[in-house]
Amino acid sequence: MSNYKIQSNWDGSLYNDKHAFVWQHGEDLLRLLNPKLGEYILDLGCGTGQLTEKIAIAGAEILGIDAAPSMIETAKANYPQLRFQVGDARNFQVDKPCDAIFSNATLHWIKEADAVIACISQALKPGGRFVAEFGYRRNIDAIAQALETSLAKIGIPEPQTRNPWYFPSLGEYVSKLEQQGFDVTYANTFPRPTFLTDGEAGLRNWIRMFANSFLIDLSAQQQAEVISLVEAELKPKLYHQGTWIADYWRIRIFAVKL
Repeated sequence: MSNYKIQSNWDGSLYNDKHAFVWQHGEDLLRLLNPKLGEYILDLGCGTGQLTEKIAIAGAEILGIDAAPSMIETAKANYPQLRFQVGDARNFQVDKPCDAIFSNATLHWIKEADAVIACISQALKPGGRFVAEFGYRRNIDAIAQALETSLAKIGIPEPQTRNPWYFPSLGEYVSKLEQQGFDVTYANTFPRPTFLTDGEAGLRNWIRMFANSFLIDLSAQQQAEVISLVEAELKPKLYHQGTWIADYWRIRIFAVKL
């Protein structure tokens, strides 16, 4: 899956410093997880480890997995007392069955959702819970459409094939979980307009961090041209009082392995 591999080439330090909103918005999801003393919990797509550490503070034994080596290096530097390892959400192993698997802002990067769910299932105890939040079908619609339109304007063929994301409907994802033996006890979608840092540079920084697959093989001049076109198209919609606001929509899931 080439796009997933491209996007796993993260800059962990930049993510840690400039895009903290990703884990900060995930703090609310921890209440749904409700980690307990002595539980063994996997943080799948742990990033730079901030939420992993909060789960550990609750008294759980925690393992953080991420596909990006730079993320894991930063997580280990941030929290040397915790366990982190590089791993692919489509094909990972745990040393013992988990009481819970937690995932924030990760699963929309992996188009092979069935393989991910199968891997989560094999890692959980019967009765174990899966708690996740990720992008819904309407997530960043305006940004994705502007990127594709801007690439087409400069003559890049089939710009839609550069899209790295998997944004399912709620019914689609719940059905996939049920087909693999999960009881979905809570499922919801909601808008979450997200303020981007760095003022006028906020959108271009977001694109370079999270939408790199649209630009990866373009020249520096072409990249700058695409970003300028995207900014011009979206400024009337997403730029307010000196701040870019990304059009995020989320899915939130609580499921139990039967």
